[in-house]
Amino acid sequence: MDMLVKKMQKLTQNLWWTWKPEVRTIFRDLDLELYQRAHQNPMSVLRQISPEELENRATEVDVPARVDRALRQLQEYLLPVTTWGLTHAGALGSRPVAYFCMEFGIHESLPIYSGGLGILAGDHLKAASDLGVPLVGVGLLYHEGYTSQVLDKALWQQDVVEPFDIQDLPLTRAVDRHGEPVQVAVELPGRLVYASVLQVMVGRIRLILLDTRVKQNDPKDVALTARLYGGDQRMRIEQELLLGVGGARALRALGINASVFHLNEGHSAFALLERARYRIQEDGMEPHKALQEVASATVFTTHTPVDAGHDRFPADLAAEHLRPLAEGLKLSLDEVMGLGRVNPHDHGSYFLPTVLALKLSRRANGVSALHGVVSRKMWNHLYPGLQEEAVPIGHVTNGVHLPTWLATEMNHLYESHLGVDYQSSLTRPATWGRITSVSSAEIWETKQVLKARTIRFIRGRSAEMRERLGLPPIEPAPLDPEALTIGFARRFVPYKRPDLLYTDLDRLDRLVNNPERPVNLVFSGRAHPADSTGKGLIQKVAGLLEDPRFRHRILFIENYNIRVGRMLYQGIDAWLNNPQRPLEACGTSGMKVVLNGGLHISVRDGWWAEAYDGNNGFAIGTGEIHADQAIQDKRDAEDLFRLLEDEVVPLYYDNRNSTGIPRCWVERMKNSIRTLAWRFNADRMVQDYVENLYLPAAIGSSCQMPPP
Repeated sequence: MDMLVKKMQKLTQNLWWTWKPEVRTIFRDLDLELYQRAHQNPMSVLRQISPEELENRATEVDVPARVDRALRQLQEYLLPVTTWGLTHAGALGSRPVAYFCMEFGIHESLPIYSGGLGILAGDHLKAASDLGVPLVGVGLLYHEGYTSQVLDKALWQQDVVEPFDIQDLPLTRAVDRHGEPVQVAVELPGRLVYASVLQVMVGRIRLILLDTRVKQNDPKDVALTARLYGGDQRMRIEQELLLGVGGARALRALGINASVFHLNEGHSAFALLERARYRIQEDGMEPHKALQEVASATVFTTHTPVDAGHDRFPADLAAEHLRPLAEGLKLSLDEVMGLGRVNPHDHGSYFLPTVLALKLSRRANGVSALHGVVSRKMWNHLYPGLQEEAVPIGHVTNGVHLPTWLATEMNHLYESHLGVDYQSSLTRPATWGRITSVSSAEIWETKQVLKARTIRFIRGRSAEMRERLGLPPIEPAPLDPEALTIGFARRFVPYKRPDLLYTDLDRLDRLVNNPERPVNLVFSGRAHPADSTGKGLIQKVAGLLEDPRFRHRILFIENYNIRVGRMLYQGIDAWLNNPQRPLEACGTSGMKVVLNGGLHISVRDGWWAEAYDGNNGFAIGTGEIHADQAIQDKRDAEDLFRLLEDEVVPLYYDNRNSTGIPRCWVERMKNSIRTLAWRFNADRMVQDYVENLYLPAAIGSSCQMPPP
């Protein structure tokens, strides 16, 4: 038994298991209740299960053989004969890409993410691992995580801190070439702040995380890596300095000579100043030459089309924190401050890390084609003399990591009809073209299995919340399993308009309670802890829980996270997205739904603006925007109701064959998978980054940088 435990421990030491359901089920089968309570974390299960129960269950569910098979697969994965990266990204082999991000969403048991940015970063690492692209992730280890969302009796979001146990994560101390634990120091006003460097393996990718819980630090500096997006602006700029400057120093201390710095959002922009400072101090480079060299080897991805979404630090706060870097760069403080100002000569203006990143990168991109257009317009003023279309901000449309989000049943269906090795050719249209040969009965039945499981999950979570709030159970059980079920889950902010259908409750009543063609609506999502407006939207949406017209048709699910998302994406019939165009940078949740056989209903914004072809989902409106947002909101609400009433609902319920299969709906499911799956997966996304951005950046560029 000791040998089995050691093997199982080895299996948990690499987060490869997070996208391998056959590995996770080994631990689930040991103790389902413990597995759920432990946030589906195999390492936590193994630590908590009693030796007696482990021994009994191991024999019953054939654990030894399954563990041996999984270890063999992991070893083959880590030591491949060849990969796409070995063939196409060889130039990065000796000098990998360093991928900086404020948050990483790998799995729900590692709560160092809040939403889409972190989920995208996690998918990026996993796809880079599958492809064999040389890359290392750089982030912060938030020992109090983010927050868990709990609604109180007024249905107002409360933010509960739930520190995780570091024993439940396969984190190890990173060591230098001498085998000594690595620690870095960052200059902050009046003091040095120290951080230990931990690491976790995500398949073939190393993710390094900085942690300020070291004895040299004052308690206020220990708090710098306590919580994601916590604290005031002073804490925020100090977290960003720790990520950027500390992250760059950690790479050097580990002997990682990165060829390219990829900044996923502007939070890590200070890494560029640190990289230039090092070249000046160690190699005697002239300051402006060093900045140009750094810019030529930097890729910057912006995710925020909303002006207010970019960090802005007051001039005096930024100056106080940038003085050590300015000295190291051998530049005046005013010159360094100018790199982060929209107008470098406006000495009292805010310092924006996004502006710093744009000025110190040769290659910048938005995350969808439309977002690229929006970003060029948004930042045109940084490039005097250039027409908007010439602004050097392109786009790489996001994609999602298929093995992470795909239901096991859908994977079996794909293996049966697309080929057992279809995941090695996800980006080829021909791979997905084979979906047209799948019988309507098979794909529909598979989807019904997933839908039944999702509705059980939703009912269970709803019942738990009602019991905690002292509300009576809903009888009979809510959500008709035969009804069209539409999901909406994302961050609650006004521009995403989660309450768009609430503009006409009588019409909503007629829609969801049609006796012949009923509709279920499932909402989930959270607001930033400091966003009272977003919390008010949650209260408004969840408020229908007690309206007798809607309590059986509309539910709100607490604590939207990776697990809740995965359950919704896999079983929902259709996914709703109705932001104010063009404020949705991309929006990847709909991609996950498509992979699982659901249909997307969206405004022509983000990825849907380039994805919708008229027969692979549904579009709200024409894409034209009224100058008056209030009028546009009314127009979009009318278009959404009309679309649901006249197209979506009839397609789901009409034209059913003798066995009850909606033939036209299933055909659209197939069209959706065929036309979208090959384009909007993370393999294609990472390949685009490698070929169009990483490799050119690794070689260098002679492009002119925008004036400081």
